[in-house]
Amino acid sequence: MANDHDDQGPAQYSSPPCFMHELDPAFHAPISDWTDVRRWRKAERERLIAARLAVSADARTAMSQSIAGALDAVIGNIAGRMVSLYWPFRGEPDLRPWMAAINERGGRTALPVVVEKARPLIFRAYVPGDRLEKGVWNIPIPAEGEPVLPDIVISPIVGIDSGNYRLGYGGGFYDRTLAAMPFKPLVIGVGYELQRIATIYPQPHDIPMDRIVTEAAKA
Repeated sequence: MANDHDDQGPAQYSSPPCFMHELDPAFHAPISDWTDVRRWRKAERERLIAARLAVSADARTAMSQSIAGALDAVIGNIAGRMVSLYWPFRGEPDLRPWMAAINERGGRTALPVVVEKARPLIFRAYVPGDRLEKGVWNIPIPAEGEPVLPDIVISPIVGIDSGNYRLGYGGGFYDRTLAAMPFKPLVIGVGYELQRIATIYPQPHDIPMDRIVTEAAKA
């Protein structure tokens, strides 16, 4: 194979590099400025949420069941372990039946609670049937209970890249929470295959997921 460069200088391209995005759909021009990254993430977040909501409710239910089965395979014996899940929002995988099954098998479950903007989340123990109240974005949260520390954190994704970096809703809650915890839990991002993207342009404050589970695969 010929070298890209020779003694005469850089190779000549049939199209200027600025047109590469028109030739290769997977091409992503690097973004280094944080303002531009934020703008790109906002647009990508809106696109991915719309794509997720376009999937039928029946299809999302089937995919959620597949994700629950894959989580069992990844985690193994759940007895005695505390798992933080989430209340499904805007087409996210609905793992509430799996949450009930965890408690039936001797595990414990919790839900995240937003305490304040730009602050870490706390987790409160929750068993299906416990009293709930409306939290931020009207998402149900446990109405009472002291904070707990989960062994496993199940984090919904808006997008996920090849480095397991998660695109979320833009609040930075999970990154702050994981950085502040006194020990590192197993962090599993869950979502659909359609949410895989080439990059989120990760920044120094971004924390990658340990594992990713979708309806089709785990990594």
